[in-house]
Amino acid sequence: MRVSELAKKSKVTAETVRHYTRLGLISADRDPNNGYQIFDKVALQRLNFIRQASELGFSLKQIEEIFQHSDSGDSPCPMVRDLLEKKVPETKSKIAQLQAHLIKMEDALAAWENMPNGAPDGHSICCLIEDWEDVK
Repeated sequence: MRVSELAKKSKVTAETVRHYTRLGLISADRDPNNGYQIFDKVALQRLNFIRQASELGFSLKQIEEIFQHSDSGDSPCPMVRDLLEKKVPETKSKIAQLQAHLIKMEDALAAWENMPNGAPDGHSICCLIEDWEDVK
């Protein structure tokens, strides 16, 4: 498969395929007739794995480590389980931070509802932002 074929089959962009190839996450042979990169089913399998692992929150560095374990014949599953067990509370914490941020944004919108639009006067940039905590 050429880059574009592999990208289409794995539902990523051709640039994503090239990027992962540069990183060494997938590899290709060269067509001796034209120099094009030719990918095999292993590349497709790895690309699908990268997509699935990314959706679970694994970084490309972590995916590279998973591949290293697998390529050396060691099961990466215990490491994958440990990594995900750490990611779950991290993700819960991020969600809590985002929820707090959303509440702050909604509070600002509510406070601004009855505030007039001010014009910059050399001392103020936007009174909504500068004064909203005073309105609460």
